[in-house]
Amino acid sequence: MQVRYAHHEDYQFCYSFRGRPGHKPSILMLHGFSAHKDMWLSVVKFLPKNLHLVCVDMPGHEGTTRSSLDDLSIVGQVKRIHQFVECLKLNKKPFHLIGTSMGGHVAGVYAAYYPSDVCSLSLVCPAGLQYSTDNPFVQRLKELEESAAIQKIPLIPSTPEEMSEMLQLCSYVRFKVPQQILQGLVDVRIPHNSFYRKLFLEIVNEKSRYSLHENMDKIKVPTQIIWGKQDQVLDVSGADILAKSISNSQVEVLENCGHSVVMERPRKTAKLIVDFLASVHNTDNKKLN
Repeated sequence: MQVRYAHHEDYQFCYSFRGRPGHKPSILMLHGFSAHKDMWLSVVKFLPKNLHLVCVDMPGHEGTTRSSLDDLSIVGQVKRIHQFVECLKLNKKPFHLIGTSMGGHVAGVYAAYYPSDVCSLSLVCPAGLQYSTDNPFVQRLKELEESAAIQKIPLIPSTPEEMSEMLQLCSYVRFKVPQQILQGLVDVRIPHNSFYRKLFLEIVNEKSRYSLHENMDKIKVPTQIIWGKQDQVLDVSGADILAKSISNSQVEVLENCGHSVVMERPRKTAKLIVDFLASVHNTDNKKLN
C-alpha cells in the first residue's frame, strides 16, 4: 500500500492505496472509531493483488485534517467522504464500499445519500441501528450519560487497565497483553482522547445515533452484512434489522468472533468480500489459499 494525500480546499485527506482502477470495481474502506486506515492491512494482505483498494483516514483521525469547525456528525462525515471520493474521481465508475462499526454507519448512509457512486456495499458490524433492547454495553453508556461521566467511556481508555478492558470488550478471544504493551497502546491514544470524546458524543447524540436505521430503506445496492456472533459492542441482531430493510442483502455471522471482526478474522473477512464481489459482479473468483 502506498500513502498519499488528497486536498479539498484547505481540508486534507490521508489515504493508502494499492493497484489502479480497472474493469473490476474499486474498493473504498472506512475504518471505525479511534482507529485509522492501517487497521485494514490484515484484510488487505488476503485480497487479490489485481483489485484497486483505497483505505482513507476518517475525519480527524491520523493523517486527515482535525478541525474544531468540522461537522463530525454521521451525515457530516458522509459528506466529507464524498468530497474525498470526488477528489480521487473514485466515482467515475461505481465502487464497492466497505465500512466497519462507525465506518459502517458512515458507509451505509453514504450508499443511501449517493446511490449512483456505489455498486455494492459491505457493512461489518455497523453502528447506527435502533435495537428494541439495549445490550449491557449500551446500558452502561446510558448510565454514564446520565451521570455525565464523560471521562469514563469504555472505548476511550486512559490507563492500562482501561485499555485491557476495552480489548476484552471488543474481541471474543481473551488474550493476556503485557502491562508494558498496554501502557504503550494507551500512551499513543492519550493525546487524542479529547478529540475522541468530542467525536463520540457527536455520533451518539440524537442527530446521529440512528442515522443508518433512518436511511437503511434507501440502500438499493447489493449489500453484504458481516457480524461477529459474540459482538459485545453492537449486538449481532442488528444483522437481521438490516436484512429486513435492504431487499438485496445477505448476512454472514461469524462464530466465536467479537466486535473487532477485521482484526479477529482477517482471512475470513477477505474471503467473504471476494466471494460477494464475485457473486454480484461476476468477476473471476480468485481462490484464496
